[in-house]
Amino acid sequence: MIGLGRFGSHLAGSLVHLGHEVLGMDRDAERVQRWSSRLDRVVQTDPTEEGALRQLGVADFRRAVVAIGASVEASVLTVLALAELGLPQIWARATSEKHAKILDSVGAHHVIFPEAETGERVAHLIVSKMLDFIEFGDDFAIAKIRVPAPLVGRSLRELAPADRYGVQVVGAKLPGEPFRYAGQDMVLTAGSVLIVEGSIAQVQGFAALS
Repeated sequence: MIGLGRFGSHLAGSLVHLGHEVLGMDRDAERVQRWSSRLDRVVQTDPTEEGALRQLGVADFRRAVVAIGASVEASVLTVLALAELGLPQIWARATSEKHAKILDSVGAHHVIFPEAETGERVAHLIVSKMLDFIEFGDDFAIAKIRVPAPLVGRSLRELAPADRYGVQVVGAKLPGEPFRYAGQDMVLTAGSVLIVEGSIAQVQGFAALS
């Protein structure tokens, strides 16, 4: 994890929570000190220097994440250094479309826009009844919603025709039970939570049923 600002540190912490070893790097001594006890290894270094990265054994890693957001130049030079080391997967944070294009051109395999992606997701949640929402490309989304009132007491078999609501129910959680794959004979009760997939408009329309 290169760059331990707000985004990088949260991502590093999440990876550790998932059971992965994380090497953290940052130029800022205070950030390095703050995370020294939370990550497997944290070093203060200039990540734009290929030699410094090589000495730290970064060339042996399968993945690297460049989470630098304050300096476009440092972000680009770091991705370039990682590409020179031949890392199989380089993830990089972009702050603009132009920044993303440059990162892609110098060797980033995956470019992410955390602020934009979070903003879009939260916007959908604010204006709808959805509990969670993930948008994919080509107008496809998966959402977690409480079962709409008109569907309480009905089985998933009755909702099966795709042209009726336009969504596919792929999972469900009945009150007091864990999530499980949706079965055709499952009867929806008040308080049930569904995982549905479909186009963005279809998912929003299904969540808005009342």
